[in-house]
Amino acid sequence: MQNIFTQEERDWAEQIFQKTAPKLRAECERLQGRIPYEAVGGRYAADLAQENIAWWTNGFWGGILWQMYHATGEACYRASAEAVEEQLDRALCEYRNLDHDVGFLWMPTAVADYRMTGSPRSLVRGEHAASLLLSRYNAQGRYLCAWNGHRPGWMIIDCLMNLSLLYWAGSEQDDPRFAAAACAHADTALEKLMRPDGSCCHIAVLNPADGSLLETPGGQGFAAGSAWSRGQAWAVYGFVISYLHTHRVRYLDAAKRAAHYFLANAARTDYLPLCDFRAPEKPQLFDASAGACAACGLLELAQQVPPEESTLYRQGALRLLHAAAERCCDWNLESDGIVGYGKVEYHGDPAQQKLIYADYFFLEGILRILNREIFLW
Repeated sequence: MQNIFTQEERDWAEQIFQKTAPKLRAECERLQGRIPYEAVGGRYAADLAQENIAWWTNGFWGGILWQMYHATGEACYRASAEAVEEQLDRALCEYRNLDHDVGFLWMPTAVADYRMTGSPRSLVRGEHAASLLLSRYNAQGRYLCAWNGHRPGWMIIDCLMNLSLLYWAGSEQDDPRFAAAACAHADTALEKLMRPDGSCCHIAVLNPADGSLLETPGGQGFAAGSAWSRGQAWAVYGFVISYLHTHRVRYLDAAKRAAHYFLANAARTDYLPLCDFRAPEKPQLFDASAGACAACGLLELAQQVPPEESTLYRQGALRLLHAAAERCCDWNLESDGIVGYGKVEYHGDPAQQKLIYADYFFLEGILRILNREIFLW
């Protein structure tokens, strides 16, 4: 990886990491094998391993643990990460509640474990999950079906992040079917979910018989036609991931367009992104998780473009991470969760939450600046 950061930028990231590390160590000791989702009243009260083992966010704590093990070598992180991975076996066995988010579940856990340790059992878990994802591919419509519950024509922008599981499995097994399905889905997302101005729909409802577009509901954003910021972040990172795995320039161009739209809108609120970039001015609802995810995508994008383009994306990522660190982060060792001002969906609970995936992407972004991350996608 090329070094695109100044010494001052690396020094800042090191200062943030020195505050992040003891916080995550304290959480690791408190959680004792539980899988967290959101911190309520300063505590990860719910254990998703018991309440909903197939929930889409259940891989992010494992991802944090593997990132910390890679960065520090501390054995406690590896042991906890392996415990999370083993608990997720129940989701594979139960099967019926799994959907397109298997990439979010097993890329940061089993595949990370396999990449770091060579564990044969982790390899099988990752390949099992990838086969489940491939089974969701609709060849007539050229997309991966997002959810269950009699919605066979639904595809969503989030799934761009899950494609990395298919790219990895295809490479691991030397089987072109996986990458072919991933590219077909990325192409359909580019056609059906991305607008000419670079903004993105959350959901496209397609005719499963032929892939024709039926409607684009608002999903977790404000309304149909709006621009849900975390979906925009998924597009930034997801398209650059597809470019990284395929070197198809149309995906790089799509990532740039999504990035330009994201940065232009995030700048309006000093880089703490609104939950939806096309929502009414009041109430003003933020989503720091969108900023953290977009920052990681921008940092990868900065690595994939020529030096004369790289500065735009590097500086944008740094501004997003600075805004999160200065306005949203809780470094108190006695409370759970780091990044606040998270918002699951525009019309949900008005509270601004600490969400586990915000912490994951914030940590990944900081470690990227320090060149100490393991690339999980």
